[in-house]
Amino acid sequence: MAGPVAISAGDVLPDRVTADATARAAVGSGALIAARLERLPMTAFQRNIFLIIATAWFFDSIDLGSLTFLLGSIKTEFGLTTAQAGLLSSMSFIGMFAGAALSGMLADRFGRKVVFQISMVFWGLGSLWCAYAPDATMLGYARLLLGFGMGMEFPVALAIVSEFLPTAKRGRYLAIMEGFWPLGFIAAGCLSYVLLSYFDWRAVFLAQAVPALFLFVIRFLVPESPRWLADRGRHAEADRVMAQIERQVALRLDGRPLPEPTVLPEPARGERRFSFLELWSPGYASRTVMIWLTWFFALLGFYGLTTWLGALLQEAGYSVAKSVTYTILISLAGVPGFIASAILVERWGRKPTAVLMLLGSAVAAYLYGHSPSFGWLIAYGLMMQFFLFGMWSVLYAYTPELYPTRARATGAGCASAIGRVGSLIGPFAIGLILPVLGHGGVFALGAGSFVIAAASVGFLGIETKGKSLEAISH
Repeated sequence: MAGPVAISAGDVLPDRVTADATARAAVGSGALIAARLERLPMTAFQRNIFLIIATAWFFDSIDLGSLTFLLGSIKTEFGLTTAQAGLLSSMSFIGMFAGAALSGMLADRFGRKVVFQISMVFWGLGSLWCAYAPDATMLGYARLLLGFGMGMEFPVALAIVSEFLPTAKRGRYLAIMEGFWPLGFIAAGCLSYVLLSYFDWRAVFLAQAVPALFLFVIRFLVPESPRWLADRGRHAEADRVMAQIERQVALRLDGRPLPEPTVLPEPARGERRFSFLELWSPGYASRTVMIWLTWFFALLGFYGLTTWLGALLQEAGYSVAKSVTYTILISLAGVPGFIASAILVERWGRKPTAVLMLLGSAVAAYLYGHSPSFGWLIAYGLMMQFFLFGMWSVLYAYTPELYPTRARATGAGCASAIGRVGSLIGPFAIGLILPVLGHGGVFALGAGSFVIAAASVGFLGIETKGKSLEAISH
């Protein structure tokens, strides 16, 4: 910092420093911006920002999950083979891989807000293209564009939420945000059920394009991250945005003053690296290896197994319609799963919660693949979804905390992209293994993937509970 800056509780900084450019730079420095954010009580202002981002996350889940319920109709209309239908399903994940890898670097370079809005344009156009695709080839390209937009959104959403919320609430809210994903999957099933009763599958995609207009809410109600602005050296702008946030929070405190900020020394900064190279710098390389291994094996197991949930039910003698119904029923267990994870990440910490959810997923997956009866199949399915969605919640809470502001979105995006590689390999590998090892072997293999992910966190992970983002960073 340029020098010590005294801040009285409840003061709105720009009113006191507008005449002094040096002072404005000081109050907009990274350390002081972080201190001013951390001292803010949790109010409706921060919760509204969270709900806006989480709602966009929810819309993403509906778009991705809808293909589960529409693929049968699409396969029939276009006369697709099983292999062709599988390739169509994979197009979204290929797009997500590219979108996640690219958007993180773009958000660290150009800002969180603009990249988030662009991501919504992509998935809105992709969904609209799906509705009017004349053949399976064009539908595949449309799903690729849709997946690209969804992949772009993930790391930026994590960066925005993690950088706006105080340390004491950050992990819980990030975990809760992931809970909007199973809710979106359930909503996709309900939307498909209603619209398919009157229209064809194209109407579902058309309806899903409408929420892209939500980007205007982002544009006018969500400010740029002041942490990112300060990190980029835009101190006056960071101070101005931070002052607006402080005013909004103060309005909701019924006249109570804001607490005094506790400012840590400005951390020493070396030469700024390209954000991807930052992931492999001293102190971060081991974190990158850990989180990439975790995402790869967690998603390999998750998507490899969930692809076959319905197959076991159909093998038990239930129709396709009933198997879809039971799959939705099993997914409901994801709701208490992410709630439990949201509580445990702040009580136990990120590491033990991640290990618990991953090992719980491994045990449940093994038992599901060796169920002695239909009743046990449903019971173990509920148990598996509980731990799987708890796993998702803690991963999304943990990942953005591991990196500094200058590489946070890049770190989250690259981890997500590596996970998408696992999500592509999982269903394909299990399709090859199924005829050889049977369903029991498939779920045992999936369980092994979760064990490897748990070991990665357990041996290589660090604990971030109760620490500010700046304290976690080097």
